[in-house]
Amino acid sequence: MSEGPPFCELKEAERMEALGIVSEAQELRQSHADRSATMIDSNPPFFAAYGSLFHSRPAAGTHEAEAVEECDLPLVDLSRLSDKLQAEQCKREIVTAASVWGFFQIVNHGIPNCVLDRLREEQVRVFRQPFKKKADEKFLGSLGDSYRWGAPTATSLKQLSWLEAYHIPLSSATYPVTTSPSRCVIEELSSAMSRLADRLIGILAEGLGCDGSYIKENCKRNTCYLRLNRYPPCPVAGEVFGLVPHTDSDFLTVLCQDNVIGLQLKKGGRWISVRPNPGTLIINVGDLFQAWSNGLYKSVEHRVMSNPHLERFSVAYFVCPSKETMIESSAQPAIYRKFSFGEYRQQVQQDVTLLGYKVGLTRFLSSCRRKKHTNAQFPP
Repeated sequence: MSEGPPFCELKEAERMEALGIVSEAQELRQSHADRSATMIDSNPPFFAAYGSLFHSRPAAGTHEAEAVEECDLPLVDLSRLSDKLQAEQCKREIVTAASVWGFFQIVNHGIPNCVLDRLREEQVRVFRQPFKKKADEKFLGSLGDSYRWGAPTATSLKQLSWLEAYHIPLSSATYPVTTSPSRCVIEELSSAMSRLADRLIGILAEGLGCDGSYIKENCKRNTCYLRLNRYPPCPVAGEVFGLVPHTDSDFLTVLCQDNVIGLQLKKGGRWISVRPNPGTLIINVGDLFQAWSNGLYKSVEHRVMSNPHLERFSVAYFVCPSKETMIESSAQPAIYRKFSFGEYRQQVQQDVTLLGYKVGLTRFLSSCRRKKHTNAQFPP
């Protein structure tokens, strides 16, 4: 659905002209021009808004040019959880993947493909609207600022994300009384993802010797949110990220991406590119689970690379608690001090505003760990 028809159409038109099929080739080129005009009209005005960043960039400023290896994430078949002989092994694989990779992919996850397909159709339809309409109107009539693009605090190209997104809080108060196709499919998908997340949280908590009730009780569906992402084709793909490197500030993220490669994660100090796998969902550990597990589960830095020709779509479900929820590991000695989710979010926002990037859990090391961290950075 999102694999660059305009780029392919131009190549096809060239082939048709070479074969003497001139009139049909002209029609195809016109179709391409019409579609391109629509896409340009729907794209955010990145160059107009961030022109100063492009003017001040170094003459040959590109991202890391090293070859990035492609990989397949650990794959877990959740249908094995229903088999008494395989269930425990399946749980161990989930715990191991969360501990070693911080990312894994799942099949037979229980979310119907028809629901994911309907959501993608609505997602494409909404993002195809003119930019002004998206910027001026609230998606689903939601309260709060749901449409986002770029990076308002960026002071350099390395802090800019070539992205537009709808951030949808799942509190019932955000939905209008009237129904709509978008609302119905989002309601259905978010409910299914919530059930899936609860199941995985239970397994991961069990791996720590806990029952997971604390996380489930404090991460109700109305404190979580859904994010619909679109990465437009980027004419300066070598200079701007689709999404800047970061970790997720939640317990767990459930991601459904399309078949356009772009997601990369950091492992062993090197960036690796995640090969898309149709029919799977990607699960990744967030900062809160890393702190709650005392570092057993890894919240891994990841990013999305921009693409010069293809647009890319994804949808993510973020498992977040209420602002008052306290995050604390029962393991001793604790790596991180006790903190509330509200305090954590406030610190992240403050760092992004002042520094241009997220510092994250390093800000919340326990006093003992903080001394070791400082000594490691500034040895006597």
